[in-house]
Amino acid sequence: MPFLNKREPSTETLDCRVLTAALDLFVERGFHNVSVHDIQRESRVSIGSIYKHFGGKEGVAKALYYHLLKEFEEMMERVMAEDMSCRERCNRVIALLLEYTESHTNIIEFMLHAKHREFLPDEPPICSSTPFEGMRKIVREGMETGEIRQGNPWVAAAAVFGSAFRLIHLRLDGVMDQPVTECYDDLIDAMWQGVAGGQGASRKRPQPVGLAS
Repeated sequence: MPFLNKREPSTETLDCRVLTAALDLFVERGFHNVSVHDIQRESRVSIGSIYKHFGGKEGVAKALYYHLLKEFEEMMERVMAEDMSCRERCNRVIALLLEYTESHTNIIEFMLHAKHREFLPDEPPICSSTPFEGMRKIVREGMETGEIRQGNPWVAAAAVFGSAFRLIHLRLDGVMDQPVTECYDDLIDAMWQGVAGGQGASRKRPQPVGLAS
């Protein structure tokens, strides 16, 4: 079973075998290029059992998505439970995302890089899920404490976490050869220069440049 922060059990259940096989196949080939027979061969579980437990390939994808979403929810719960400032929480979330990109690449690829709406059309966008709402909550609390300057919460959340997600996408796309964990210090410094309360560049909106006649 693909986990972010747990040891895999010594004896895998049927569900574990199917979801682990499906994760690898979906990431390697793409959802539309994987069949139930591919999952069956990789997991060594009978076709009948896959249909009985999941109802088909779409059911496997949905079960995998929900399982991994729960993993991200638990990650955010652990961060929120720690006695830390907003700045420390933001830094911790970013550090974990960068670490998991290198250590649990397939999970990050499936959750943050796949276009879920193409094969799970009834699922809401992942950015509206509980883990992402937790990130926005941290940012709102940071505005209340003055650690993050006042402004549009959506813009602030994008400024805090958006650069990390962009680096992750570049790494997953193969554009970056350098592990994203090595970029942590520069990323954090640049991010806080832009959003820290009372710091960063002027918020004065520049005058529009007129078009040449």
